[in-house]
Amino acid sequence: MTYTVEKIGGTSMSAFDAVLDNILIKNSDEDTYNRVFVVSAYGGITDALLECKKTSKPGVYQLVAKRDDTWKAALDYVEQRMLLVNENIFADPMNRLRADKFICSRISEAKTCISNILETCQYGQFSLRHYLPQVREFLASIGEVHSAYNTALKLKNLGVNARFVDLSGWDTQAPSSLDECIVNAFSDIDMSIELPIVTGYASCKEGLMSTYDRGYSEMTFSRVASLTQADLAIIHKEYHLSSADPRVVGSDRVRPLGKTNYDVADQLANLGMEAIHPNAAAGLRESGIELQIKNTFEPEHSGTLISGAFRPTVDRVEIIAGKEKVFALHLFDQAMVGCVDNVSYELMQIITDARVKLVGKEMNANSMTYYLTGSNEALNKVLYKTEKRFPNANIKGRMVALISAIGSQFDTNQALAKGVLALMEKNITPVAVHSSMRNVNVQFVVDDEEYQPSICALHDVFFIQHSQIQSVAV
Repeated sequence: MTYTVEKIGGTSMSAFDAVLDNILIKNSDEDTYNRVFVVSAYGGITDALLECKKTSKPGVYQLVAKRDDTWKAALDYVEQRMLLVNENIFADPMNRLRADKFICSRISEAKTCISNILETCQYGQFSLRHYLPQVREFLASIGEVHSAYNTALKLKNLGVNARFVDLSGWDTQAPSSLDECIVNAFSDIDMSIELPIVTGYASCKEGLMSTYDRGYSEMTFSRVASLTQADLAIIHKEYHLSSADPRVVGSDRVRPLGKTNYDVADQLANLGMEAIHPNAAAGLRESGIELQIKNTFEPEHSGTLISGAFRPTVDRVEIIAGKEKVFALHLFDQAMVGCVDNVSYELMQIITDARVKLVGKEMNANSMTYYLTGSNEALNKVLYKTEKRFPNANIKGRMVALISAIGSQFDTNQALAKGVLALMEKNITPVAVHSSMRNVNVQFVVDDEEYQPSICALHDVFFIQHSQIQSVAV
């Protein structure tokens, strides 16, 4: 009997009926149990609690951090959204009441806690910034406990012996390490007759948010799989892990990868197109656990299997992935020759302090370009501090898009030439191009407004035209 640990993403959780029918409910006890589910918050809830991942629009946490009095209204809005989710899930009024009471209690306690912290920090001896990491942690946990509690309650009402496993540490006085937290939670669970529904957030001494930020649920998932010795790890998403984003090139034109390795997953993670957080992938790889990415809405499809051992039999590009709204910070200074390491070190300090993400870098004797993502406020801070620190340098910033052709193994020089020609045929002139010595990816930098047509052009040349050529050859 295969024992699996499975994670359900936030967008999939919002389509809860499909999750029930396609993933959770099985025809027999043998198929129902010997599984563990780690669930994310419903789509958009964590954005509202913290900040929007794509636009950086402030959520409750960001308002608290700025001492904006509207944080209470923002938390009330999140509560109403959660209650609306409950209304859609529970037709039975008693179960709806139980679900509402549970989440309202958590939000009420959070509101009291934050109010007390802000009141305490009115005194000069106390600094709000020392409390903000903990505030961010427990706000994030509210979304996961909401979805996990609802899922377990719904399954119990359908006759499944589900168990709500709350790793949020809401009532824990002294947090333990992540591994200890998971081991203790599973110590008395019999997976053969129980179906654990686990919160994607786990409270621990390490601080998941401070260490992995929004990738925390995948770290919980990875550690649960490793510590309970899963035979297979599965992530359920709203789309297949495909040759490109179906929302950009069209769902009828993409194809599932089928098989790939963790190296490709790491390249995708660097662009924010995460199959899985790289640290979570590392844990699975070290434990020898393969990862399957499945489409929630196509349960019979095997999806894509990611393993450490996979090696392709032929060279090929497997996926076109990209990231728009990337800030290219370019610094040119004739005096930099021979001092590049010092300049690079100081720039990295500025970037780290501003809490923006570095997704790429290029340099030569007297210039360097850093490709960064983050909020406009943080990026402007990086530009300002760089200009202040290097007053004699020529410093420019512009928005670009990074697009990569990625594969387990392929001829990167040939792919680079092929990709540049495909872009030029669409009147798209790359700002820069990069080739990898490891033969796993090539990258094209284009103007930000050319992101979607560039993705389509590259996907067309590496997949659509390639398939047509193969068909003619056959």
